[in-house]
Amino acid sequence: MDQKLRVLVVDDTITYRKIVGSVLAEMPDVEVVGTAANGKIALDKIAQTRPDLLLLDLEMPEMGGLELLRRLKAAGSPVGAIVLSALTSHDSRSTLDCLALGAFDFILKPASGTFEENLRRIREELAPRVAAFARRCEVRGLLAGVRRVAAAPPSPPPMPPPRPTAARPEVVAIGISTGGPAALGEMLPRLPAGLRAAVLIVQHMPPVFTRSLAEDLDRKCRLRVFEARDGDAVEKGRVLIAPGGRQMKVCREGDRVLVRLTDDPPENSCRPSADYLFRSVASVYGPRALGVIMTGMGNDGAAGCREIKAQGGWLLAQDAASCVVFGMPRQPIQEGIVDMVAPLDRLDQEVVRIVEKGRPACT
Repeated sequence: MDQKLRVLVVDDTITYRKIVGSVLAEMPDVEVVGTAANGKIALDKIAQTRPDLLLLDLEMPEMGGLELLRRLKAAGSPVGAIVLSALTSHDSRSTLDCLALGAFDFILKPASGTFEENLRRIREELAPRVAAFARRCEVRGLLAGVRRVAAAPPSPPPMPPPRPTAARPEVVAIGISTGGPAALGEMLPRLPAGLRAAVLIVQHMPPVFTRSLAEDLDRKCRLRVFEARDGDAVEKGRVLIAPGGRQMKVCREGDRVLVRLTDDPPENSCRPSADYLFRSVASVYGPRALGVIMTGMGNDGAAGCREIKAQGGWLLAQDAASCVVFGMPRQPIQEGIVDMVAPLDRLDQEVVRIVEKGRPACT
């Protein structure tokens, strides 16, 4: 990096200011430009120090993190934010509101443990997110108002030739991570109530948060959206989101397909994992499956995409420009196995076209 990422730590607890500050101090391309004990103080510090990124607590006296983000958005501020959240229903809803306001991502505050244990946990969660945010800033040329030149993503290989009308999918399986709540909040409400396929989603999130996400999306969508329960039937026109901390797969039992939740180990450090879901979808539905791989860090879902393609199913990928982090879609696109790459604002159209007609729009 040509210039260090400037970070302001905003938290009313001195312990967490020290923990987060210690983690950030280990990162050679990061400069901590200050701390603030609440949002009101942070507004002054932002004006003085011009940070690129806030490490932002939610619950603080005088002004909390959510209100601070509202004010920054209203003012058109370019500063980013990673939210420090607790594992509670209230904080999960507030965190989703922060993500809707443009926060880059969130991490969980440890509920217990020694200073050293909490330092290790926060380091494991925070370091990759700060690195991903810095890469996004390089690509978008936002650091400190200086246009940065970043290496463009490698050009994808030629798309496979359009195939003729094929089996129409009975299920749409979506894998998504960083940037997911906002992307799903844009895409899913545009899907019609009469969609002739079930929708299954793996969003990388901890327990409680996936329930809040499902409730929030259910209020916005014409389709019904639920956090999945073990034994739920997979039915057209219904959206099921894998609960945080569980793996979700589909199984054919008699003449029905049911969701099964397990405590199987994480895959790609993820539970729920898109690969885990996609693998079962490929096995149960074969050519009547549509996999959609969207914004997110890492490569969870790439192996599952290969499984769906090997069984004759369909694949859609979100394009690099509209991803918050172009991680999860990158490998399937580079391998040339996806049937369509589309921006976020057109993914719903492609889903509907394939489900209804058995072909993408651009054939």
